[in-house]
Amino acid sequence: MEIVPTAPLPSHFVNRQSLQPPFPEHSALAIFALGCFWGAERHFWQQPQVYVTAVGYAGGWVPEPSYQAVCRGDSGHAESVLVVYHDRERAYQALLKLFWEAHDPTQGMRQGNDHGSQYRSALFCFNDMQYTEACRTRAAYQAALSQAGYPSITTEIVKDATFYYAEDYHQQYLAKHPDGYCGLTPTGVLCPSL
Repeated sequence: MEIVPTAPLPSHFVNRQSLQPPFPEHSALAIFALGCFWGAERHFWQQPQVYVTAVGYAGGWVPEPSYQAVCRGDSGHAESVLVVYHDRERAYQALLKLFWEAHDPTQGMRQGNDHGSQYRSALFCFNDMQYTEACRTRAAYQAALSQAGYPSITTEIVKDATFYYAEDYHQQYLAKHPDGYCGLTPTGVLCPSL
């Protein structure tokens, strides 16, 4: 996994921490894609184990994509959230539970009314532990979703990707615009206890 530095960004609009490395010792990184990154980021910055969040693009093939290229589907990237969290026992599992429950991971290249490859569900893993936990929790959540009548999960689980920071106006968008759009459509199905 690679985090590509960008032009200096202002600090996090909510908690004033730096959006870019270096991050504090004993912190860990994760990248989640679950639809429009505005609403997704808000879910994560509210968690007590999270140090800072930033939105960007991951999982594509074009270096340094623009928002316009991502929206056209020209770059193959998913709108994603970089989460820097305190690396405590079970912290990543708690973030995975939030990820599964905050959106509908069975919708393929969409989330609610948002259509396109940039809105797909994906987990971009930094290490073998994250990959193993992502696969394990996907299986557990699939069982719960199947029992509730949902189809198969379409979430990608990827071991290697590059994260590019999104433009400044996207960072913490729903804190700057509290009445802004959020297209996440959770299923209401709880992820089994981890």
